[in-house]
Amino acid sequence: MFGRDPWGGSLEISNADSATDDERSRNLQDLDRAALSSSRPLDETQQSWLLGPAEQKKKKKYVDLGCVIVSRKHFLWTIGAALACGFLAGLIILIVKAVPRHHHHPPPPDNYTVALHKALMFFNAQRSGPIPKHNNVSWRGNSGMKDGLSDNTIKGNLVGGYYDAGDAIKFNFPMSFSMTLLSWSVIEYSAKYEATGELDHIKEIIKWGTDYFLKTFNSSADTIDRLAAQVGLGDTSKGPGPNDHYCWMRPEDIDYPRPVYECHSCSDLAAEMAAALAAASIVFKDSKTYSQKLVHGAKTLFKYGRDQRGRYSPGGSDPSIFYNSTGYWDEFVWGGAWMYYATGNLSYLQLATAPGLAKHAGAFWGGPDYGVFSWDSKLAGAQVLLSRLRLFLSPGYPYEEILKTFHNQTNVVMCSYLPMFNSFNRTKGGLIQLNHGRPQPLQYVVNAAFLASVYSDYLDAADTPGWYCGPNFYPTSVLRDFAKTQIDYVLGNNPQKMSYVVGYGNRYPKHVHHRGASVPKNGVRYNCKGGWKWRDSHKPNPNTIVGAMVAGPDKHDGFHDVRSNYNYTEPTLAGNAGLVAALVSLSGEKSGIDKNTLFSAVPPMFPTVPPPPAAWKP
Repeated sequence: MFGRDPWGGSLEISNADSATDDERSRNLQDLDRAALSSSRPLDETQQSWLLGPAEQKKKKKYVDLGCVIVSRKHFLWTIGAALACGFLAGLIILIVKAVPRHHHHPPPPDNYTVALHKALMFFNAQRSGPIPKHNNVSWRGNSGMKDGLSDNTIKGNLVGGYYDAGDAIKFNFPMSFSMTLLSWSVIEYSAKYEATGELDHIKEIIKWGTDYFLKTFNSSADTIDRLAAQVGLGDTSKGPGPNDHYCWMRPEDIDYPRPVYECHSCSDLAAEMAAALAAASIVFKDSKTYSQKLVHGAKTLFKYGRDQRGRYSPGGSDPSIFYNSTGYWDEFVWGGAWMYYATGNLSYLQLATAPGLAKHAGAFWGGPDYGVFSWDSKLAGAQVLLSRLRLFLSPGYPYEEILKTFHNQTNVVMCSYLPMFNSFNRTKGGLIQLNHGRPQPLQYVVNAAFLASVYSDYLDAADTPGWYCGPNFYPTSVLRDFAKTQIDYVLGNNPQKMSYVVGYGNRYPKHVHHRGASVPKNGVRYNCKGGWKWRDSHKPNPNTIVGAMVAGPDKHDGFHDVRSNYNYTEPTLAGNAGLVAALVSLSGEKSGIDKNTLFSAVPPMFPTVPPPPAAWKP
């Protein structure tokens, strides 16, 4: 039987004990008196007699935690393990904090990225009009603030835009091509621009150009009959007189008249400027109001170019001396493609793929300059642009036949760039001679490098490993290798061991043919002839025009760093635009394009079913 132990737990009462409760009580009282009457300590025998038989103290096998009872052994193991883990964790934390931290910095930028940063700065140095505070070219200031306003025949505001080269003329034909090319590079490689921190910069550069273009015609109208083609004058053949080529002055100090050249039938210029506004509208598609303004202006210009046929540079005109256009059919194909991408209107695609237009543009025949992409000839670029449509959207009938032709011709052009074919000569240093040994070769080289690089990215994005040149198959890496070797030549891997981009590398041209860079900003205003001493000086330019790609070497890889010879040392907008496009396409660790942005305004395409074949006649 069991009784209750007043100290907790159960108390077992032996059944063998027959003593009554009264007898127990008397025995306990006798023991208490014996303990009190004794004054000496009790020995073990007495303690044993007093306390009764010894009981083995048994350890508890369980632990009561209130809500649950657990095994004492498991409880102690758990507590020990928790303490050990805590100690170990604390030790690890102490070790981690005690060890010096090594921050993993991102890898240094590649050469193409470094050169890209510099090449973009050239456009800052070429700005006309009110210079923004963040322009970062200390020797430039406001200039051309009366452009258009001082011309009695125009009386329009033509302030802004870019100076073309080493002078202060604004040639709208190559300027608009430059903005189109820059916009194309942003559409394809916006992620790369963003990764280098240059996306906002390049968009600002483009907007500076397009804002100016919108001033060159009545951009709010649907129909126009004139277009400003040029600001400034460069022809010196009619005798000495102050103009932008006769004088050698900082643009900020110009005080001579700057006439505006206006055209009334200029299909080439209108179509190119329409392409610039259309391409930029895709770049600024997130700014809906501005994008729509650009699209409207592009529509007006393209319509004007189609309605008022003619070249913007007829014989004897100032543009014909410096930027003579050989025709406008290629601009119709080029501009029509950009208009389609900007609007999604199939009428523009129908025009750009019209076989008759392509024939006039020279798409079906070769020639010594076939495949050369430049401010004058847009066919090679237009064919690459329309091949993109076939690769990714495959619109089918009725466009497939001509798009396939453009695609095949693009493959032929890419074959012509390769060294194993003899379409173009090469210098001993490896520079392709796209202009057949004529001066100023680099602007054509960088454009070809961009086309090769972007086309290789198109093929990669379409899961196409390469292309055929006759019976031989070449992987896309061959195109990128071509682009890299040509750009590497520009950046210093050439017989002169000289970078042709100012400010890049340890050795680059110091006598650039450029008025603003060669005349010091020293508080002295040099007049028209007063600046000649700086033009003729053998000293390096006092101002470094960072990022300017000069005209380049001759056909023997020779180069003369002299200010007086523009065929070697003058940079241009169009040349630098091609350089920027090529550099961004090659920059970064990975290649790749944005497949979708160019098609953002293009509606889903449902190919038309081709007509059935004619009925069989016996």
